[in-house]
Amino acid sequence: MDGSKGQPIMTAGLDIGDKYSYLCLIDTGSGEVVVEGRLRTTPEAFRRRFASEQPLRIAIEAGTHSPWVSRVLEECDHEVLVANARKLRLIYANKRKTDQIDAENLARLARVDPKLLYPLKHRGEGSQAHLAIIRSRQALVDCRTQLVNHVPKERSSPSVIACPSARPGASTTEHPSTYPRRSWRPWGPSWSRDRLAH
Repeated sequence: MDGSKGQPIMTAGLDIGDKYSYLCLIDTGSGEVVVEGRLRTTPEAFRRRFASEQPLRIAIEAGTHSPWVSRVLEECDHEVLVANARKLRLIYANKRKTDQIDAENLARLARVDPKLLYPLKHRGEGSQAHLAIIRSRQALVDCRTQLVNHVPKERSSPSVIACPSARPGASTTEHPSTYPRRSWRPWGPSWSRDRLAH
């Protein structure tokens, strides 16, 4: 830390990806880029890179990995700013959007004024776990409600026509058969005589 200014000598922007993250480290005083590069998005890789680093102000964007990334970086004694992604899009809408550019933009905003990042504060690990359980239970309740509401609709669906005789008190004469009736007569002597004549 710079004792006179009360802020880190270096400011970092970290664009987090699913497999790899891009780091941009700039000098807080001059604004010059000092270090750039990428590293794997794993807790082990982050600890190896930042555990021995002097205290930094690191800006990251809120997303899928930001909760555990912010915890790991704070464990390494760094100041972490979790930027509000929706607000950032209003600040810099750059068509040339790359990991390198995003990391540098994060670092420069954190250097100039951290309030421009509209920083968020993630819940603790325990609170995150409890919230995940609550959301899972709610999802199960919603699924059960949909199933319960779906069954009566299937029972009352007119797509399946029941057999008339299966209904209580129904008569088979209500729906006369569309098949032609076959005339029938018992076999008798006349039939036998006709057959014998041929």
